[in-house]
Amino acid sequence: MSIINLSQVKKHYSLGKTTVEAVRGVDLTIEKGDFISIAGPSGSGKSTILNMIGLIDTPTEGEVTIAGENIGKLDDTGLTRLRHEAIGFIFQSFNLIPVLNTRENIEFPLLLGKNGKITAEKRDWIDFLIEEVGLGDRVKNKPNELSGGQRQRVAIARALVTKPMIVLADEPTANLDSNTGEAILELMKKINKDSGTTFIFSTHDHKVVQIADHVVRLLDGLIVEDSRRN
Repeated sequence: MSIINLSQVKKHYSLGKTTVEAVRGVDLTIEKGDFISIAGPSGSGKSTILNMIGLIDTPTEGEVTIAGENIGKLDDTGLTRLRHEAIGFIFQSFNLIPVLNTRENIEFPLLLGKNGKITAEKRDWIDFLIEEVGLGDRVKNKPNELSGGQRQRVAIARALVTKPMIVLADEPTANLDSNTGEAILELMKKINKDSGTTFIFSTHDHKVVQIADHVVRLLDGLIVEDSRRN
């Protein structure tokens, strides 16, 4: 069952008097439960595609459909709702809030919704995620007291706390050493298998490409490979 569809998507940017064609007519289907790597050199369009899937940007032409909703037909309120309900983000720079400890950073997205109260059920879910990412002994630590790998684990748990259908990860291993990066990828693969959450990576890292079940390679704004592994 497809959860994301891009149909003849183009994205152009104006740079002074020049028009930059970042994405030049992309068709892409992502299935529920995919573990997909969108790979390519800088300037290939992978971050632009990730931003459109993440509802941070909209296409110049074509259609992007997320969970059955055409994003081009949603106003700002609709986009905010869908982003909050359906999508979790893992950033390469972690983007943790420095004054909050591990637990507070993880629970923060739950405070932003309409029902911004931490119920007993939500507390149990936060406890489960903290254990799942191996941070049970770091709940009171602030980001500056954590290693890069630990901060990325906080970011993963925070991305999952709203139980999103889709998790977007922009170069999730970029600021990690190779051993920590591999451990983080294995953790995300486990969560993908256990929960059926769809993971989408934008990456240069060949290890991310190797572990992915679905590989999309971009060059100059076009897809040059779209392959699945059984």
